[in-house]
Amino acid sequence: MTTLTSTGTLTVARPAPKPFKLIRHSLELTKRSLIKTMRTPEQLIDVTIQPALFMIIFVYIFGGAISGSTHDYLQYVMPGILAQTIAMGAISIGVNLNTDIEKGIFDRFRSLPIPRAAPLIGAVLGDVVRYVLVTISTFTFAYILGFRIGSDPLHAVAGALLAVVFGLSLSWAPVLIGMLARTSGAVQGICFLIVLPLTFASNVFVGTATLPSWMQGFVRNNPLTHLVEAMRGLFLGTPGYGVHVWWTLGWSAALVAIFMPLALRAYRRKV
Repeated sequence: MTTLTSTGTLTVARPAPKPFKLIRHSLELTKRSLIKTMRTPEQLIDVTIQPALFMIIFVYIFGGAISGSTHDYLQYVMPGILAQTIAMGAISIGVNLNTDIEKGIFDRFRSLPIPRAAPLIGAVLGDVVRYVLVTISTFTFAYILGFRIGSDPLHAVAGALLAVVFGLSLSWAPVLIGMLARTSGAVQGICFLIVLPLTFASNVFVGTATLPSWMQGFVRNNPLTHLVEAMRGLFLGTPGYGVHVWWTLGWSAALVAIFMPLALRAYRRKV
């Protein structure tokens, strides 16, 4: 496109480079996702009320039997509850995207002069508010019950950020399922079949050494195990957590590297 300047010369308006265009449009669609979430706050029940329910159930029903002390078990299980809720909260993005496709919203996106990947990237980035809320709500309710940080605020914030990064990376798997499944109900069912073994076949609720020997190999290599151990170290100051931080970052990078391209490819075929 050419424009006439005040000096009477013609200039050619150059289009923005593709990476910057993708970032700009993705951020605009992130804003749309955040507005949609704020207008339907009932979508946030699973990341605000659910952590409190899980802590009450596991701390006061199972805590005494598992740890002998509900307070000690609260200190142990709180990072696990946060990791579990983040993993389960990632399911919603796949369900929502599948619903949007059924309603034809992505057909409208396709008619706009925006990069094809922008709607998916915007939806994933918009989900960050869910992970921030689940972290805040989990910490708040845990403190009411008696949980206390054993390290320092800086390490605690680092542990919370690590959980958010892992949640954003993990969400690309439900996005892929949301692109492939025929209905939103199928997306939810498939994702639960994947997330439940990851959460319960881990050290979220009990120590790895207490599990059957044939299960311990899977538990030690479970990405949620590394995330929980990293958060326990950052929140409580337990030693040896550094390796788990690196494992969690590695798992996060692997999840994005594997599922993001597959989700974008399935999205292009779907719409």
